[in-house]
Amino acid sequence: MIAIIDYDAGNLKSVQKALDAIGEENVITKDRDEILRSDRVILPGVGAFGDAIGHLRDLKLDKVVKEVCEMNKPFLGICLGMQLLFDESEESPGVPGLGILKGKILKIPGGENMKVPHMGWNSLSLKNNGKLFSGVGDDAYVYFVHSYYLKAEDEGIVTAKTQYGVDIHASVESGNVFACQFHPEKSSRIGALILRNFAGV
Repeated sequence: MIAIIDYDAGNLKSVQKALDAIGEENVITKDRDEILRSDRVILPGVGAFGDAIGHLRDLKLDKVVKEVCEMNKPFLGICLGMQLLFDESEESPGVPGLGILKGKILKIPGGENMKVPHMGWNSLSLKNNGKLFSGVGDDAYVYFVHSYYLKAEDEGIVTAKTQYGVDIHASVESGNVFACQFHPEKSSRIGALILRNFAGV
């Protein structure tokens, strides 16, 4: 069973639909015990960093996320769910993230021919033999929608990068913690393979 954490941050149904499509039993839940009983946990999310971390803390789900990670249970953060795992974001100055992984979320600078938000398909450059990318070729295309990007403190946890005016850390893995800035649930065949890989770790 894969628990999808519901903290009023959207995008839950599309993740659920993608898991259904690959035959993975799942549940959308706010319930601590149900999350901790599950085999794997996903933290999706779209929206603003400060609002999202506020919702997590109000629901006491920030503690649950940390418990899951400490239990060595496979955990996947998607898009905003990835960003929340880190220390802080320029989107919400002074608001601490979960601090499970070390790094900062920075504003995409944009510029000529570089619209922000970064929205659409971009190719990945794979690094460090990430488990999520087993069977995925270098330069595979995945779907992004974001205005802020990760700069991880430790390049050793970065398993995929993409370029959009800057060097974007598109996916990371650290022990049982996995995260991706792109949306596997919206990334067609490649996204389905990434979700299958997560279900198999």
